[in-house]
Amino acid sequence: MAIQLYLDRGTFVHRLHPTVKVIALFVMFWSVYWVDNPIALLPIGIFMLWVAQLTGSWRNFYRYRWYFIILVFTTTIVWLFFYRQGTPLINLPFVHVSRGSLVYGLGRGIKLAELLGASVLFLSTTRVEEFTVGLAKLGVSYRVGFAISLAFRLVPLFIDSAMTIVDAQKLRGYDFEKGGLFERMRRYVTVVIPVFMSALRRANNMAMALEARGFGLRNNPTTLIEYPVMPADVVAGLTLFAIATGYFLIYYTGYGAITPG
Repeated sequence: MAIQLYLDRGTFVHRLHPTVKVIALFVMFWSVYWVDNPIALLPIGIFMLWVAQLTGSWRNFYRYRWYFIILVFTTTIVWLFFYRQGTPLINLPFVHVSRGSLVYGLGRGIKLAELLGASVLFLSTTRVEEFTVGLAKLGVSYRVGFAISLAFRLVPLFIDSAMTIVDAQKLRGYDFEKGGLFERMRRYVTVVIPVFMSALRRANNMAMALEARGFGLRNNPTTLIEYPVMPADVVAGLTLFAIATGYFLIYYTGYGAITPG
């Protein structure tokens, strides 16, 4: 089972400057944040799907397909309980179904799905090392950038450690699938302690390795790979600026809002 999202496809998106990629992630979040209307969210969603097709990231999107479906469906249902505006089609004590509530809930669900899609797309085309460099170029402290990027390194390691422990327990005859849902969840508690001890051991080894390499002695450490700014980076930057400006104008003119109905 693959636990890393990065896919080395060699496309022009993969070769973009790390700073441009970090800005692209911010622009996707920025654009989705300003609007609630599903129709207004549709162009940015199509754009992300086009980039996913271009970069060969469909594999990761398929892996998380149920997350996208659950986000949209459950969010739409939940907002039927809280968004109580518009002419009711079904009006019960706890549920208010109207055109406005359905559109608002669907918009919120699509918004969350697009935030997840932007994250998957970013991690599919960006190495952790590039993420650190991109944050540093944007003025983020090296220590802060390293701490953020470190989370992307450790989470897959912890998942891999948990999977290894589960496989080892299965080889010893421990059945994780026996019993009902709560019984199976209780059986997985036995994995927590070994994973926790493994995490402490990894953290201690990493701290010693960083100290041995002089981590923190310089505020602006050098990087092994240099990332020159290419014409494709300028074109991508202008495209991102146009997207961010366009979605702010959609918000400012009111086309991104939902009118109760």
